[in-house]
Amino acid sequence: MKKLLLVLLAVFVLIGFSSCGDGGKNVINVWSFTDEIPNALLRFKEMNPEFPYDFNITIIATTEGAYQPALDQALVGGGRRAPDIFTAEAAFVLKYTQGEVSSFALPYKDLGIDIDNQLRASQIATYIYELGTRPSDNQVVGLGFQNTGSGLIYRRSIARDVFGTDDPARIGNIVGPGWDKYLAAAAQLKAKGYSIASGEGDIWQAMRNTATQSYVVNGKLYLDPAREAFLDVAKSLYDNEYTNRTGAWSDGWFADMAGTGARPVFGFLGPAWLINYVMVNNVRDTFGDWAIANPPVPFSWGGTWVLANNKGNENVRDGVKQVIEWLTLDASNTGFQYLFANGNLFEGSERFADKAKDFTDGNFAKDAVASGVVMSRSDGTLAILGGQNMYDVFIPAGANTKGDFFSPFDETISQLFNDQVQLYINGSKTRDQAIADWKQNVADILDIEL
Repeated sequence: MKKLLLVLLAVFVLIGFSSCGDGGKNVINVWSFTDEIPNALLRFKEMNPEFPYDFNITIIATTEGAYQPALDQALVGGGRRAPDIFTAEAAFVLKYTQGEVSSFALPYKDLGIDIDNQLRASQIATYIYELGTRPSDNQVVGLGFQNTGSGLIYRRSIARDVFGTDDPARIGNIVGPGWDKYLAAAAQLKAKGYSIASGEGDIWQAMRNTATQSYVVNGKLYLDPAREAFLDVAKSLYDNEYTNRTGAWSDGWFADMAGTGARPVFGFLGPAWLINYVMVNNVRDTFGDWAIANPPVPFSWGGTWVLANNKGNENVRDGVKQVIEWLTLDASNTGFQYLFANGNLFEGSERFADKAKDFTDGNFAKDAVASGVVMSRSDGTLAILGGQNMYDVFIPAGANTKGDFFSPFDETISQLFNDQVQLYINGSKTRDQAIADWKQNVADILDIEL
């Protein structure tokens, strides 16, 4: 499907309580790329009927890059439809907090939020506010609510068949630490008729996000050794047929989660949201046969940051302050993060009765969150994991996550790199040629010095 068509099809899903169709005196315009934050805000309104503002919500998927151009146009264009609150994903958040359009981000302090004290009081994970801090004035302009430290989510039955145990501590020591142990485990799995991963790209986020340097260092393009090693590990996985050679988010990837792919897949690398939003809907026949262990290397993947528009409607600033605090900093038992971490967000909701029932039926998972205070008193046991407490893995994983290896160009540069890696592993290019072509493509598209 053509990019333009996707933009048109994805455009402007308006839901909420506003009847005017665009921003007004008591209407908060919210832009997002998923329904996660919009649903949370509608739940906030349901829980707080005295809240004097309505929400006018625009959801545009990130498919084919549709979200950012539309958001940028809305920010620059201003007016009654301009966002008052908008969200950004980890892959492109620095563009809005530190990069080319960061001037639109309103400091939390200017909303009247006591940001320094609240960060300490809620024990917000360091990397979350690092990515949300604008260097030009050292102001926090965005915060995430998720903690996306990651683990290895694996099939218990396969682990017992191949390794003689499904104990998470022992499995973590079989598949890691390090990629040599991961590849050794892959060989054992293949000998028994299993794939260690669905596709070579499944390890990319782990290798990308264990870099110690950004893609751009002192104004020049830089390939961190941890990222360069992806060429070699992915090549080993491909050449030895250790995976089913699918791509993330493809039908084959989802089939491998469901256990209906070409060969049974041992596990997937990712954070709590991968369980919460993706796997839970694709593992019906293997529900409860999963567990989580430490990954080969500590890493994070994804996350959603919440920002306020510096040029938004000043008449709704107090409402913007209230909901942003509730989403990102409130560590109380009625705050979004506590409700989200414990699966109680939609409990008792009339509007979201189906989601509340999903949780009751075991079909709705919980999610790790940014606040260490919340995480310390939350229950991470999941039926999909056979009753295992996922926070035993995700809490320390989040603590090991850093935010100093990101750049505002990550999304584009990573995609260009992955394009070349695929050509290398399937034999279309040499390793050196793939790296050289990646560098030239980055220079041509982003005008970054080599």
